[in-house]
Amino acid sequence: MKTILTDIEGTTSSISFVKDVLFPYARQALPGFVAAHGQEPEVRRWLDAVAVELGGACQDELVVETLQGWIDADRKHTALKALQGMVWKAGYGRADFRAHIYPDAAEALLRWHAAGHALNVYSSGSVPAQKLFFGNSEAGDLQPLFSHWFDTEVGGKREADSYRRITAALGVPAADILFLSDVVEELDAARVAGMDTVLVDRRQDYPTPRHGDATGGHRRVETFAAVDPSAG
Repeated sequence: MKTILTDIEGTTSSISFVKDVLFPYARQALPGFVAAHGQEPEVRRWLDAVAVELGGACQDELVVETLQGWIDADRKHTALKALQGMVWKAGYGRADFRAHIYPDAAEALLRWHAAGHALNVYSSGSVPAQKLFFGNSEAGDLQPLFSHWFDTEVGGKREADSYRRITAALGVPAADILFLSDVVEELDAARVAGMDTVLVDRRQDYPTPRHGDATGGHRRVETFAAVDPSAG
């Protein structure tokens, strides 16, 4: 029985939703959020972490400007991801948006869960943001389907050691874990760590199909409906 480990952006859900909805929302809302909540311990923790990276004590306004610059550059920084997650939580709570999920992904996740496959997430977005995402999806609350959640605190997604740590946390042999992602370099790292892999190559996100060498030797599908967790 395969254990499933899935990416989110470009895999279960469109890249455009993150780029065109979530990132701009966080960028616009960050100044007001920090002004209102900047002294709360969990918020302060991450603001101070950014300040240290900038060279020491600095005004929150500079930290916010830095964070907005990181959003524009799509920087995968743990502090940014944590603060974005807090901003998105407020947005979900006000029903400002619902998280996009491809219908085939929602259907497959429900089917695999019902069949007894353990489902897990590994995304560059923070764990709280991941839970918010699936808890407020267009297909309803999918959060209860998942057993474990991993973000960049376990390591970079293109580093084999990250997948070794995930394997240890899941407590199953690496060969029994199927990792789904749209990024070949992530799949390469997972394969080095011993996991089974599938490249999710969605036409909505990748208009030019990736075939041959472009797949990196990973099995390729265009929808979750084509994923067979028992294959490989």
